[in-house]
Amino acid sequence: MAHEHGDAEVELRRELADHLTNDDVVYGATQIFDALSDFTRFQLLGALSLGERSVSELQLVANVSQSAVSHQLRLLRDRGLVRARRDGQRMTYSLADEHVAQLIRIGLEHAAEPERAQEED
Repeated sequence: MAHEHGDAEVELRRELADHLTNDDVVYGATQIFDALSDFTRFQLLGALSLGERSVSELQLVANVSQSAVSHQLRLLRDRGLVRARRDGQRMTYSLADEHVAQLIRIGLEHAAEPERAQEED
C-alpha cells in the first residue's frame, strides 16, 4: 500500500513538473491568481462558492454598483472562473468548477491561520 502511495506521489510530481514547463499553463495560472488578487472579485467568488447568484445579489455582497459587478464578472468569465446561465430575464452566475471553490476555500483557510494561532495563545 505504501508503494502505491509513493507511485501516486511520483506521478503528481511528474505532472506538476510538466505543467511548470508549459508556458501556456503557467501563464493561465498567473491569470487566475491575478483575478483572485482583487478584493471585489474575491468577494464575488466567495459568494458564488456558496451557490448561484444574480448580479443584484452579488451587488449587495460586494457593495459596489451593478456595472462594477458586471465588469468584474466579465473578467472572471474570461479567466474561466465563473459561468453564466440565463434564467428567464436575468443572468445567474456560478463558479466554473470545484477547483475554483477549492482555491477560495484554501485561500481563506490560509489567511485565517495566523488568527487561529493567536486565538489559541
